[in-house]
Amino acid sequence: MKFSTEDLKEGIQSGDKRLIAKAITLVESKKSEHRLQAEDLLKQIIPFTGKSVRVGITGVPGAGKSTFIENFGRLVISKGKKVAVLAIDPSSAINKGSILGDKTRMEELAKEENAFIRPSPSSGFLGGVANTTFETMLICEAAGYDYILIETVGVGQSEVLVSDITDVFLFLKIIGGGDELQGIKRGIMEMVDVVFINKVEKDNLQKAKNTRLELKRALDFIPAKEKDWKVPVLLGSALFNEGLDEIYSKIDDFISLKKKTERFALVRKEQSEKRFEYWVQEYILNMMKRNESVEEAYIQHKKNASTLVSNPSTEAKLFVEKFLKKD
Repeated sequence: MKFSTEDLKEGIQSGDKRLIAKAITLVESKKSEHRLQAEDLLKQIIPFTGKSVRVGITGVPGAGKSTFIENFGRLVISKGKKVAVLAIDPSSAINKGSILGDKTRMEELAKEENAFIRPSPSSGFLGGVANTTFETMLICEAAGYDYILIETVGVGQSEVLVSDITDVFLFLKIIGGGDELQGIKRGIMEMVDVVFINKVEKDNLQKAKNTRLELKRALDFIPAKEKDWKVPVLLGSALFNEGLDEIYSKIDDFISLKKKTERFALVRKEQSEKRFEYWVQEYILNMMKRNESVEEAYIQHKKNASTLVSNPSTEAKLFVEKFLKKD
């Protein structure tokens, strides 16, 4: 059944989870007619967005992201808030499919009236998120969700892109993964706002404290992302709800600091500008490829790049200059 833009807008504002999901599906669609309707819908709901706390959550596979999000989400709900979870699943490089199993892994949170969980495929988009995660987040904000928790795919280097669409970047760490400073080498630690060492129990408590000390020392050598904010390194166990209250408190402190220094609004403005730049590139390339002569040139330069007739970046430059060169 096709829903009108007005139906979707009313459904979003009334908190109808079925229509919220339909709106997100519309935004994720690549069909031209769906894109037009999605743009109209987003334009109409923009005035109702911007009031949530956007939290990006990353960590290597096995760090316990789903368990953390489920129990942290329930904690947030217990404080009278509404929580939306955007769980990004890695897509197959072969058939582009995704398992989208996060909703089944968060069974208890999914039962909560004030929770909304949306698994989305990354569809090959780099950065640990999907290319429409930002727009999906706006829909959830317009629906009145106070906290938007974005669970990234957890693949490593490209994870830092999630910090470009969130207010708080939380890094989950586990001990015993080999290199205790693995995250620092990947540059993730330059972007984090809060670190949580998960799966800490009595038998590994001392090792966890040692890891925390190493991380704190390393963070001292990294330029501060936010003035007057020292990245906290917390210990706990998401499975047993240990340390989650402290994380909630630290997130609240961080948001308060950003608002006090007027960085909150400034960073969000910069994030929207980055989304503009991303979509400019997308639309220019798509429009150029729809032109028959341009598409032929695109295919030829792409072939030259694939067979190394010349360097791929050179072929890309030649292609763009052919159609966008100055008079």
